[in-house]
Amino acid sequence: MGIWSKKSITALRAEANSSEGGLKRTLGALNLTLLGIGAIIGAGIFVLTGTAAANFAGPGVSLSFVLAGLACLFAGLCYAEFASMIPIAGSAYTYSYATMGEGVAWFIGWNLVLEYLFAAATVSVGWSGYFGALLSEVGIHIPAAFASAPLTVVNGHQVVRAFTCVDPATGGALMDAATHVAYVAREACTAAGGNVVDGLINLPAVVLILGLTMLLVRGVQESATFNNVVVAIKMTVVLLVIGFGFMYINRENWTPFIPDMVTNPDGSTKYGMSGVLRAAPVVFFSYIGFDAVSTAAQEAKNPQRDLPIGMIASLLICTVLYILMSLVMTGLAPYQQLGVPHPVSVAIGAVPQLKWLEYLVNIGATAGLSSVVLVMLMGQPRIFYTMSRDGLLPKIFSRVHPVYQTPAASTWIVGAIAIVIAGFFPLGLLGELVSGGTLAAFATVCIGVWVLRTRSPELERPFRTPLVPLVPILGAGATLYMMFQLPKLTWTLLGAWTAIGMTTYFLYGMRNSTIGKQEASRR
Repeated sequence: MGIWSKKSITALRAEANSSEGGLKRTLGALNLTLLGIGAIIGAGIFVLTGTAAANFAGPGVSLSFVLAGLACLFAGLCYAEFASMIPIAGSAYTYSYATMGEGVAWFIGWNLVLEYLFAAATVSVGWSGYFGALLSEVGIHIPAAFASAPLTVVNGHQVVRAFTCVDPATGGALMDAATHVAYVAREACTAAGGNVVDGLINLPAVVLILGLTMLLVRGVQESATFNNVVVAIKMTVVLLVIGFGFMYINRENWTPFIPDMVTNPDGSTKYGMSGVLRAAPVVFFSYIGFDAVSTAAQEAKNPQRDLPIGMIASLLICTVLYILMSLVMTGLAPYQQLGVPHPVSVAIGAVPQLKWLEYLVNIGATAGLSSVVLVMLMGQPRIFYTMSRDGLLPKIFSRVHPVYQTPAASTWIVGAIAIVIAGFFPLGLLGELVSGGTLAAFATVCIGVWVLRTRSPELERPFRTPLVPLVPILGAGATLYMMFQLPKLTWTLLGAWTAIGMTTYFLYGMRNSTIGKQEASRR
């Protein structure tokens, strides 16, 4: 059978219930819900809301969040059914193994590396920028050479030597500290009276990943406690902005709520109802990470009940917060002013009475991004752990720490790779690549629910996706639509990534597959 071999649901459930050499079950529904919120609330609420409003939808961006939230909810309902049936740490990889075979499972597992490992590195760089800005506000400047990687990307595709333009008088960067946008032209830096300092390593990002990796090795309960504290901080900041922001909303900024469509010089259009629809794929990426809850399946106390609660509750809570935040931001400031990397600061800065919130927003953004990195770094080792137990990866990835009962070796390997990527390599090309891998996993899970309902309707399902096949079809259709919005370069990189992954599978995974060896022994 090989590439089409499937794992039986019975065997997977037995594996989930086995405590021998397994992970420690310590997480309840609240912990899982907060893990989901920790993964979702991050760069999306602090950056993408303003970008989508200014460039596509205007105040109607709140409707874009409704549409994207519905699409994500369809996928979340499908994830919840699988998670309750098969409470294994492998997430979409395991679900694909049970429904469409080993080859598809490997393909999804390989793509999940993009969602978790590369996303952790990418978000850690964003955290580094906010952390540097936070320190600058109290007069502390990280040396420029140790605040950025040696390489960067300009114009979306060109890799160049990275540098920072430093003010010789203050030692700070000659840039807007809130936007973290460095000069592209070295001549412009010199003309402005600055000194060019080449980047050596993004040290704050490295330190963040190292610290979180050590925490994750120590134990999932300790990591969940840290995440709970961080989520509380950023949720407090978000609720403060929403609560106080609504008191100073200028309703004229909401008029018209959906601006008239405008034709750009290149022939493309923005605003209008088409702009609301176009913004939906943009803000959809704000939700990436909710499926990380399913990677903690083997550490949940009651996975059949708590996993669906964690995923659906975190999605609903974050959708409501996104909608409210987008209404507040477009109500406080004209939407045309929000197309910057720090739109929340711009929005509250438009109202003098809210000036006191700006420092808290930086704290909230720093906390928000750190929890995203934590959850991503937690998810990837657990997927590798499951793939290793299936024989598709070397056994080192499934070693469990004898004291902490965490996949310690896999966690250290993932942390080390993330450190190298975040510290030394350009990440400009990876953002949409991360999205492509994630969307492929979402679509596969939706299709898998429909396939398994048709093939094995008699199986016990503690949580049942409603309106099958309508919900899986809508979920798969929505996520595939998002994928088709990706540019050609991303598709080329996805093709290359897939080719590397499938070559690895045929050279190692297929030959060492546990289920493959079992089938060969029976023949």
